[in-house]
Amino acid sequence: MLAIKAGKIETMTEAGTLKDAVILIEDGRIKAIGEDVEIPEGAEVFDYGDKTILPGLIDAHTHLGIGEEGIGWEGRDYNETTNPVTPELRAIDAINPADLGLEDARKSGITSVMVAPGSANVIGGECLAMKTNGDYVDDMILKNPVGIKAAFGENPKRVYGEQKKSPSTRMAVAAEMRRVFMETEDYIKNKDNDENDSFKRDIKFESLARVINGEMPLKTHAHRADDIMTALRIADEFSIDLTIEHCTEGHKIAERLAEAGVPAIVGPSLTTRSKVEVKDRDFKTAAVLAEAGVKVALMSDHPVIPVDNLMVYAALAVKAGLERNEAYKSVTINPAEILGIDDRVGSLDSGKDADLVVYSGDPLDIAANVEAVYISGEKI
Repeated sequence: MLAIKAGKIETMTEAGTLKDAVILIEDGRIKAIGEDVEIPEGAEVFDYGDKTILPGLIDAHTHLGIGEEGIGWEGRDYNETTNPVTPELRAIDAINPADLGLEDARKSGITSVMVAPGSANVIGGECLAMKTNGDYVDDMILKNPVGIKAAFGENPKRVYGEQKKSPSTRMAVAAEMRRVFMETEDYIKNKDNDENDSFKRDIKFESLARVINGEMPLKTHAHRADDIMTALRIADEFSIDLTIEHCTEGHKIAERLAEAGVPAIVGPSLTTRSKVEVKDRDFKTAAVLAEAGVKVALMSDHPVIPVDNLMVYAALAVKAGLERNEAYKSVTINPAEILGIDDRVGSLDSGKDADLVVYSGDPLDIAANVEAVYISGEKI
């Protein structure tokens, strides 16, 4: 058994902030946590003095492992640009657990990530949530899939417009999505009504059926406010769950997102105005959305911007108006809840995975160092 002591522990539960508290870890999970927890005889003790402990950080949107660093085109497996509709693709089949980005994530206290296909396609494929350490991706999985990636706006327009194919307009992107959802509804109906055992399965529609049936969300790349509204419109038409990925102009329509009950994964905000869709990017977006009642998580979109600075992005969001506790939530419990993995990670509570990060000082001070990282109880 491990016993970890610290001057301050941010639990991200109703218990709030604990002072001079203890976390007991057994078999990779938290056995007990509190200010009055007694350390059993024989436990291995790590005393971090006046340091601060947070739950292991969660990056809610990355391309880690499928957009590998340092090896060029051989490691770029996130976009299948031969067909605008590829829901059958699975991120798990392209992840290299030896990607240098995963090592960067671990060292900076990021213990879990969402990995998604890219945004070249109207429908891009299945996303997953995973831990950041391990030799075999199958052993690192927290939940697979966590949703189907989709994209509105500039990316699919550009990729297929350059190929002289549809979609090359926003209208065609939306139409293509409606078409494939209608075909999926017909597929489900035909499958349910098959009485002669003659139904032929289709891997594309098998994947999308789980979105139409409400089993998982459509994780929708949308920067501009008009694209976000189109995503909300289509979600309403087909009664599907939705998350907005990037949500760059979400501050312009925060009330509508709150009314729809749609969570927002915001970022990357520390980037150049590389295209029209991100010309209004601003760290205030997270603050405006949270104030309106939207559940907000932050993302790096690694390798677009480095994963290892996730807490820096949270600090910059605080500088732009996000409350400190909301900033902590945006990289811990909020992404865990959005991804449906909060039963295991995102907060420090009895029974949950012992994923935690120790900071030398204020976690939102960019001068603070990560002093220790534990994943499933292992000091890594």
